[in-house]
Amino acid sequence: DIPSDISFDSGRYDVKSNMRPILDRFATTLNQNPVTTVSIVGHTDNQGNDSINNPLSVNRAGAVRDYLVGRSVAMNRISIDGRGSHQPIADNGTPQGRAMNRRVEIFVAEQAR
Repeated sequence: DIPSDISFDSGRYDVKSNMRPILDRFATTLNQNPVTTVSIVGHTDNQGNDSINNPLSVNRAGAVRDYLVGRSVAMNRISIDGRGSHQPIADNGTPQGRAMNRRVEIFVAEQAR
């Protein structure tokens, strides 16, 4: 998982510079294990409504996918989804909690043979 201190800015989905070294290492691992597939799920905090947050969460997952593809991971190995603000892991009542909720979760699976 990506550490909770590495978050997205409010309302944004660009991959921040402190997330890049982690994703670079992850891409290297994926390229060494070509039978794995990846599911990336984006999340938002509770600021704004579903019509903003649902696409934002998908865009966050997409930005991470695009970053990995830029590091030679095949796009057909990566699926994306977004859950908007519906699965918080922290208190949306604090700035720190909202930052933790602005996240992506990455799941790796072995491909069925």
